[in-house]
Amino acid sequence: MTEKPDEMKAMLLKMKEETLREINKTVKSGSDAPVNEPSGDIYDQASSERDRELGLLLGDREREKLKNIDEALLRLEEGEYGICEECEEEIPIGRLKIVPFARHCVKCKADLEKQQAQTKRFEEDRAYRDIALGEEEEG
Repeated sequence: MTEKPDEMKAMLLKMKEETLREINKTVKSGSDAPVNEPSGDIYDQASSERDRELGLLLGDREREKLKNIDEALLRLEEGEYGICEECEEEIPIGRLKIVPFARHCVKCKADLEKQQAQTKRFEEDRAYRDIALGEEEEG
């Protein structure tokens, strides 16, 4: 990627800083909540548990985003930034401005997602068949 590497690095570093800020905010809000102290009725407890799980899920996403940003910064240093890992073509600057840590061009990313969806669907179908076979054996 020859166009604007300094601009992309600045964008990645800013995104990393914002992501770290979000992670810290999530960690602080999670540590403020009392642990193992039931309060309110069962609905309040269920709501609190749901909020805690959602916070953990968002934290995982933020950590994954941080990992992707660090990998993009490394690719930038190694001169491999902006090159699709699948087809080895240059990723358009427009895509990189929207998703600065993109590893694939739009076409390759769409193909990968389609393949992952088919694999997941196949695995789910196989699991359902296994469950159905297991129920027949019991009866």
